[in-house]
Amino acid sequence: MHGFRPPDPVIARIVAEALAEDIGRGDLTTQATVPPDVRGTAELRFRVPGVVCGLPVAAAVFRQVDPDTVFVALVPEGERLTLPATVARVEGRAAALLTAERVALNLVARMAATATLTRRYVDAVAGTRAQILDTRKTTPGLRALEKYAVRVGGGRNHRLGLDDGILIKDNHLRIAGSVAEAVARTHRSAPPGIRVEVEVETLDELREALAAGADMILLDNMPPALMREAVVLVAGRVPLEASGGVTLETVRAIAETGVDFISAGALTHSAGSLDIALDIP
Repeated sequence: MHGFRPPDPVIARIVAEALAEDIGRGDLTTQATVPPDVRGTAELRFRVPGVVCGLPVAAAVFRQVDPDTVFVALVPEGERLTLPATVARVEGRAAALLTAERVALNLVARMAATATLTRRYVDAVAGTRAQILDTRKTTPGLRALEKYAVRVGGGRNHRLGLDDGILIKDNHLRIAGSVAEAVARTHRSAPPGIRVEVEVETLDELREALAAGADMILLDNMPPALMREAVVLVAGRVPLEASGGVTLETVRAIAETGVDFISAGALTHSAGSLDIALDIP
């Protein structure tokens, strides 16, 4: 799971943009107060419990500011901390550590929060067949990192973008005219190997999607009782995904209906940030 880290060039691009935004024409405070030859050591600390995520990204931040910086991760990605703890040590020019600090913390705090929230959802459905999926409701520019964080938290990625899967949603259906017509059009034009998934809101639409040959069906905002009927109707012929207003309070009941997947936008759009700090002794 943790091997699916975003490629180094992707991380480097995100880090470069974040550093350019933060540093601008120069770190005036550090330039004025910290001599360039002074070296230091800093500790990256989780001040609250959570799932560790983003340390390779933090390392990339420090090294992009100063390639001679040494970053040592003390715990693996995906480790669940039950108490506040030091998760990494950084050694190098003190000025570089201070200039890189905020960007590194912002990215790790966001990624760790996403991994932590995902783990809570995964734990909530333990013992059922349901797997937790993310959505495209991500922070613009940070999708690769947030989708990675979902995987670290034990979830699975849905589509990384519009180009790696077909999901026919309600607005597509309104323009196409019907479920059957929309599915037929996508089957005619879909690249080889691309799965066609269609969103339905009623059992009649579900039957239509099955008859049209949908490869996967999304049950949109259905109450659990109706989801159970849908599971019986489909009888394992295609995977079923439940979506729409999924929360930690409702996800268990949804999983117990027998659906295969549950997608939750909250994993990425409502995770917030964990309280993480960089301390120089």
